[in-house]
Amino acid sequence: MPVYSMTGYATASSGGRSGADSGPAATAAVTVELRSVNGRFLDVALRLPDELRGLEPALREAIAGAFRRGKIELRLTAGRDADSGWPQPGTEQLHRLLQLENQIQTWLPKAAPLSVHEVLTWCRGAVPAAPLDDAALDAARSAIAGLRDARAREGARLVAVLAERVARLRTLAAQAAPLVPAVVGRQQQRFLERWRDALQAAGATQTMSAEALQERALNEAAAFAIRIDVAEELARLQAHLDEIERLLAAGGEIGKRLDFLIQELQREANTLGSKSSALELTTVAVEMKVAIEQMREQVQNIE
Repeated sequence: MPVYSMTGYATASSGGRSGADSGPAATAAVTVELRSVNGRFLDVALRLPDELRGLEPALREAIAGAFRRGKIELRLTAGRDADSGWPQPGTEQLHRLLQLENQIQTWLPKAAPLSVHEVLTWCRGAVPAAPLDDAALDAARSAIAGLRDARAREGARLVAVLAERVARLRTLAAQAAPLVPAVVGRQQQRFLERWRDALQAAGATQTMSAEALQERALNEAAAFAIRIDVAEELARLQAHLDEIERLLAAGGEIGKRLDFLIQELQREANTLGSKSSALELTTVAVEMKVAIEQMREQVQNIE
């Protein structure tokens, strides 16, 4: 199953014909634009012309059936051709209008006669909307399919970026693991040197044997090693990376789970940095945080 981004754009058009049964039909082009950005939930905004307001429930249902998260804006426009700017009334329409006008003037002698503009406006209002509705729904379905494809393509690019960052974090973790013993060894030497300097300064170099001095330094080094041990953090970090790779391979709606795992990665990297007492480990921790932050920015766009 592919991984879908919440960012995308698609447009589609469909032609419809509208007109009275007794008069000539006019063509109308319906265009649907869909824009999508990231969001915690599915948030749909519709921009429809008044004549197509009745399609709102169907359009919302179609969008909800295709997407789960994201802020999606649908903009629908209906443009008629030049000949359809004014309708061409049919004979039956005009005959019916004449009858209605005569009937009204019989009842209301002071009523003004219909103007040409009023006749054309009435004929335009009498145009059935169903054919245009069908064209609008067809265009909307095509646009929804196009947006879904666009989000899938963007999702594939996000997967590639995340896979690269996962590989980077594994490399950094592999670099950090052997640094701890080296740091402990250097610190052990520092303890020995400090004890010797302190004993010489106090003039008590003969009160403690070399073995006792070494044992004391080793105990201090062992306590230091326990404080800076990051094996547990590195193990958890590797486990989180394994789970991220599994989710990326499985696909589907994984955005929220990935977001949680990114938070866990940040926690392990922060702990690694707080335990660091050497420049090498600090550098690794900082680079880990940079890579994790880059992953977090990408994960915010995944459905």
